[in-house]
Amino acid sequence: MRYLIAFLAVAGIVVSALALQVHYSTDTEPCDINAKWDCGIVNHSPFAEVLHIPVAAIGIAGYLLLGGLALARRRRTLFVFALGALGFSLYLTYVEKYVLQVYCLYCVASFGIIVSITLLSLVWVIKGQRIPSA
Repeated sequence: MRYLIAFLAVAGIVVSALALQVHYSTDTEPCDINAKWDCGIVNHSPFAEVLHIPVAAIGIAGYLLLGGLALARRRRTLFVFALGALGFSLYLTYVEKYVLQVYCLYCVASFGIIVSITLLSLVWVIKGQRIPSA
């Protein structure tokens, strides 16, 4: 289970790095698909930074942390951090849908990855609990 979570964390790092590249780019992005799907609009919006730190950079750091916790077999700590990351990702998805009304392909992929990591870490925590014998 830990290797699958670590693999997903690496995928999250890649997706976040692509989003970070968009954040600093002024070119037309390959993910500029139509009026509803445009990574440039999302990654250049005021919501793309927290305290002047790009959200994509926070994503890279977060996925590094989650992957490290998985490899270190820190199940509960991993689940707590994954749950926090999921909450942040849900907030960002809300912003995309209701505030910007534009989606970022990389952000949606990251959302799917963090949902998967959160669910897998929950299963891992549950599987790791010992049931006391009667």
